[in-house]
Amino acid sequence: MPAQKKSEYVFPTDERGRKAVIDIRDITKTYKMGDIEVQALRGVSLKVFEGEFISIMGPSGSGKSTMLQILGALDQPTSGEYYLDGVNVAKLKDTELAVIRNKKIGFVFQSFNLLRRTTAQRQVELPLIYAGASNRAKRARAALESVELGDRLNHLPSELSGGQQQRVAIARAIINDPAIILADEPTGNLDSHSGTEVLKIFQKLNREKGITTVFVTHDAFVARHTDRVIMLRDGEIVADRAVANPIEAGTVERPSEAAELESIFKEAYAPTEKVAS
Repeated sequence: MPAQKKSEYVFPTDERGRKAVIDIRDITKTYKMGDIEVQALRGVSLKVFEGEFISIMGPSGSGKSTMLQILGALDQPTSGEYYLDGVNVAKLKDTELAVIRNKKIGFVFQSFNLLRRTTAQRQVELPLIYAGASNRAKRARAALESVELGDRLNHLPSELSGGQQQRVAIARAIINDPAIILADEPTGNLDSHSGTEVLKIFQKLNREKGITTVFVTHDAFVARHTDRVIMLRDGEIVADRAVANPIEAGTVERPSEAAELESIFKEAYAPTEKVAS
């Protein structure tokens, strides 16, 4: 009897026909601390479709950081499946994961992670150098222009403001045309003005270029700028809902009191809340 062919992955689609770029199925993650086992994620299932702009939120200990590590292919789940742009990342070896990270994921970190003695253009070229790509200088210039830094190509990080440094990081993240941008507290180290400018860039890239973007944040105000919010608690998704009226970056000042924004937590963490996977 001939061997059966391995079944191919079929992309789930939403009501608009967009395919799932992130497809997590019953993911668990257990850490061992001596004789104690800590369950950081407890059977999480999630789909993020092409062109979505979402936030993943949760208090300390909710599993948010673990989710970030798994989404970014920096760690692997204890069980379950994670399909990133059709590739089952949960089954890959370390060397294969490194390739996936370079080709399919653009990272933006709170602390920028720029090299101190390297110009903005060269910083953006780095992923292309690792990938052995051509036309690196031209592509890096185009990426920097898309984040409004076309006049800062030869500046070092010390010659740039915090907001400008984060925009260099964003340009570096998009240079390889990744399947997703994964941003960890991208405005966390910025003042309110610079944070607003960075949010404008993310909204522009998402809306004009259709770049699938995932924020991992504790900041309810930042989350209000995205189109969908995923709430984690105790390693489980407790809410997954669209943001009714996403804030247009720069049109609303950050409120001095957080009571209004805290409603998103209160709704998500209500005892009766239950989200189907």
